[in-house]
Amino acid sequence: MTALELKRVANVIRQDIISMLAAAKSGHPGGSLSAADIVATLFFNEMRLNPKDPHWEDRDRFVLSKGHAAPVLYSALAEKGYFPKEELQGLRQTGHMLQGHPDMKKTPGVDMSTGSLGQGLSAANGMALAGKLDGKDYRVYAVLGDGEMAEGQIWEAAMAAAHYKLDNLTAILDYNGLQIDGKTDSVMCSAPLVQKWQAFCWHVIEVDGHDIDALLAGFAEAKQVKGKPTMIIAKTVKGKGVSFMEDQAGWHGNAPSLEQAEQALKELREEAENLG
Repeated sequence: MTALELKRVANVIRQDIISMLAAAKSGHPGGSLSAADIVATLFFNEMRLNPKDPHWEDRDRFVLSKGHAAPVLYSALAEKGYFPKEELQGLRQTGHMLQGHPDMKKTPGVDMSTGSLGQGLSAANGMALAGKLDGKDYRVYAVLGDGEMAEGQIWEAAMAAAHYKLDNLTAILDYNGLQIDGKTDSVMCSAPLVQKWQAFCWHVIEVDGHDIDALLAGFAEAKQVKGKPTMIIAKTVKGKGVSFMEDQAGWHGNAPSLEQAEQALKELREEAENLG
């Protein structure tokens, strides 16, 4: 896909996020919206996938370590054809498939059940190491939240990934600067992140997480790295695409009302028109 086409996909994903959260009356819009460009670029350009065979052994793997942002993943899976788009309206509802956090046993296309923060990178390590041991050429992608950088298990996983030279692993940090309790630097400062990941022997790339061309270049660079894993630090805006949600920690875990959803969708549809 071209960068423009991927921008259109990201816009559709953002509309899906708002619609499903409004229907559910609960969930996490801020971090789902901030990751939309990253997820759109991965699922619709970078990753080798087969929606007709979700367990295809040679597929690329995806781990959403920040599992509360499940709506962005569910939208990508539905738009990719893993299940009917109508399922999105059943988010967080009894008797429906899509739970508040990803469940690999219930949802086609989900490679890892996540939600307990800090654990996703360890799971991604295991997938990447298994690929090495099995002689497979698939790649593993893990999206992390910046609040997760305060979890000790992240750094244990970072050390292990470098030790095992997992150059088939790319982690992407959704660096929106906010978490449920406010600014990440105020809750638990994790700076300087570039130098920390480099000190753990990772190749580090910094990009604007809403610039599709920059994301494409970053993923292309990661594929050329040998002997070490790659961390892409993607600077993003929490709530991206919806004016009243942008850069507001209060929208970490609050669903929009029907009126707010209508306003958000109006803005996103206007953006879609501008994209052509």
